[in-house]
Amino acid sequence: MASSSLYQIGSGLDIPTLVANLVAADRKPEETRINNAGTAASAQLSAISTIKSGMANLQTALKTLTTSIDSQAYKATVGDGAGFTATATTSATAGSYNVEVVNIAERQKLTSGAYASDKVVGDGTLTITYGDGAEDSLDVTIPEGSKLSDVAAAINKAAGGKGVTASVVTANDGQHLVLTAADTGTAGAMTITTSGGDGGLSALTYPAADGSTGLTQTVAAKDALVRVDGFERTSSSNSVADLIPGVVLNLTKANEGTPYSLSIGKDNTSIKTNISAFVSAYNAVVTVLKSSSSYNADTQTASALTGDAMVRGLQTQLRSQVSGSVSELKAMGVSIATDGSLSFDATKFETAVAADPSAAQKLFGSDGTVGKGLNSMLDSNLNSTNGSITLRTNSLNAQIKDLEEQLDDLDKRMDEATTRYTAKFTAMDTIVAQMQTTSDYLTQQLASSSSS
Repeated sequence: MASSSLYQIGSGLDIPTLVANLVAADRKPEETRINNAGTAASAQLSAISTIKSGMANLQTALKTLTTSIDSQAYKATVGDGAGFTATATTSATAGSYNVEVVNIAERQKLTSGAYASDKVVGDGTLTITYGDGAEDSLDVTIPEGSKLSDVAAAINKAAGGKGVTASVVTANDGQHLVLTAADTGTAGAMTITTSGGDGGLSALTYPAADGSTGLTQTVAAKDALVRVDGFERTSSSNSVADLIPGVVLNLTKANEGTPYSLSIGKDNTSIKTNISAFVSAYNAVVTVLKSSSSYNADTQTASALTGDAMVRGLQTQLRSQVSGSVSELKAMGVSIATDGSLSFDATKFETAVAADPSAAQKLFGSDGTVGKGLNSMLDSNLNSTNGSITLRTNSLNAQIKDLEEQLDDLDKRMDEATTRYTAKFTAMDTIVAQMQTTSDYLTQQLASSSSS
């Protein structure tokens, strides 16, 4: 900005300061209005965002609760020392069973005779076959000069963890090659043949050809056998599914002749946890709606949304979703306080579902009186396209943007006012300067005339 002295042409006025004061006076009312409106809109937007977050949390908690009720969980209870564990899926049904583990599935294990650590075993090709399919075999090339450790390494590389694993065990009498079937049961049993080479690999075949020595079977492949209420199931795996509908039995120890009880019942643990989470989320929404619209009479301070129609509507909608099922909720252990908050008594809940296993679903299921209505209410407010909170948020954002544009427009108008005021005062000052010059001239002329 130019020095103020440049504008002091004749009158001595500080034109820049005068113009700045006039422009500031012109600007203040409009700027104050825009800033106050912007502060209020931003505060409302922040409060709406907090409400939206709380209601989104409630929606999530409700959906989690509804899902856990609609897909009822079950738990399996097994007697001590039963030799098996059990896992119930959502397709299980309540019931009691007698389970007897006759055999557990075993992996076949083959062992070679003793070799010195530096002894060359032989060379050629070992063909290891396992399982039922023709593709379940692998050819292992054993090069000349291979020792027992080289054979084990070649088998593991060719197998890649499928069908067989090889290891070398060093005992008092020397090293032994140990081959273990990757799969349990007779389906994983191995046969090993050899071809080509110097014939040394024949000691690693199974079963051995007549008149020759080969690997010794130290553990025979065995299928699992389990009886449930007298019905038998043979399995190559120790994990037995669907012998009992919706239940997986995991066999750990044979107890032939001794059946153990297995009971399948509903597991309400997750439902109780989810009801508790739902109650907490509901109470959080009640609290945020109240705080965002409260008025402090002592300090005469309003909140961002005091008297707001949308907030009052949300409070009314929320209360109406539970007020129609007060007695049913109370029977389920969910009580409503005078301030609208909820509390949960898990013991009452257990009593209620013991008397009526469908009680929770009638209330909080996807078609339940509370679950269905509350979910619809939350969606109508949170829907990303036409939800009331979404529309209100969009409206406030548009309002804030408009206020920002008004400030930009105000800046332009004040720049124009500065130019206009400056031009007027400069013109006025020029006239004053001219008049001052004329005055000085006349004064000199009068003085000269008097002197004459």
